[in-house]
Amino acid sequence: MKIIFHLVKKEFLQILRSKFMIALMTGVPVIQLILLSFAANYDIKNLKVYMVDNDLSPSSRLIATTLQGSSFFDFKGYTFSQKEAFDALSKDKADIIIEIPHHFERDLVKENNASVQVLINAINNTKAGLANGYVQAVLQDVNANIRSEWKTAPQLNSTGQIEVVSVNWYNPTLDYPTLMVPGILAELLSLLTIILTALNIVKEKEIGTLEQINVTPVTKFQFILGKLLPFWVIGHIIFWTGLSVGKMVFGIPILGSLLVIEAFLSVYLFVVLGIGLFISNMAETQQQAMFVAFFFIMAFILLCGLFTPAENMPQWAQWLNIINPLYYFVEVNRLVIIKGSGLKIIAPFIGYMAIYAIGINGLAIWRYKKTT
Repeated sequence: MKIIFHLVKKEFLQILRSKFMIALMTGVPVIQLILLSFAANYDIKNLKVYMVDNDLSPSSRLIATTLQGSSFFDFKGYTFSQKEAFDALSKDKADIIIEIPHHFERDLVKENNASVQVLINAINNTKAGLANGYVQAVLQDVNANIRSEWKTAPQLNSTGQIEVVSVNWYNPTLDYPTLMVPGILAELLSLLTIILTALNIVKEKEIGTLEQINVTPVTKFQFILGKLLPFWVIGHIIFWTGLSVGKMVFGIPILGSLLVIEAFLSVYLFVVLGIGLFISNMAETQQQAMFVAFFFIMAFILLCGLFTPAENMPQWAQWLNIINPLYYFVEVNRLVIIKGSGLKIIAPFIGYMAIYAIGINGLAIWRYKKTT
């Protein structure tokens, strides 16, 4: 233990000697967390709308008024030319065109049926899908209002209506920072810890201090553990600082136990640190270590389900997530922080991470060649 203590002390002295490293490990994650959490927002607002109103009836004006009163739409006004509306759509001056046909209100009253054409710019399919949902919701509200105004007409009351009441659990306001902050925090923590440890041993190779350590009686296990523990502590500082910032800046609810998060975090850090050390043992230069680390980090981020649900990915991608530690951290963070899950739910994740940590650190110890 005395040898490990001195190795850990050496690592902390090296880290604290560099002001840049201190800023990198404290200030940079906080700034990135705030910026990314504001940027990763799928709320689509200010959709540019043109309306081609061929009816000019109270019902068609009600549609326009409802659109103007919504924060999701930027109502650009009326036009009576379909060609003009198409030109606006093709020049990206409009996102949505709503065309009201002739005799819209008459058909709605007499025939109990009327059509509205909605044209949406679908270059960005996510934006188009959300825009379609917003327009459908507006038209349903208008339809309900028109029916209530004409409730005395028997043809409009010939069929019953079903009222749907929706309740959103765990994130009632559908607030995107609440969803994204736990995942982005997991991503930043994994990115920094893997990179820092990936550069650690290979840096000592380049400056020659590793040769000096190799001629000492320090064992491979003691050497790897001495490299892990300082960054394990730093990982805790990064995570809890980021979570505190997320709470203060974005007001994310923390419904679960912090002790459950700490239990998972303590094991998880050994996994990502082990991956970094394994990369560092394999690389000969810091440039090689950086490239390999970024390869793994990008794969982990793209597959973890942070931006796209993992369940929607191809089956082969879901299989790859078995060895993706970030996937489990994002899942656990959201389960505990947003849903309030307890240790009983999180225990299998902790068990798997413990097996993963033993395996990857065993590989790092095996791969480290202590030569004299």
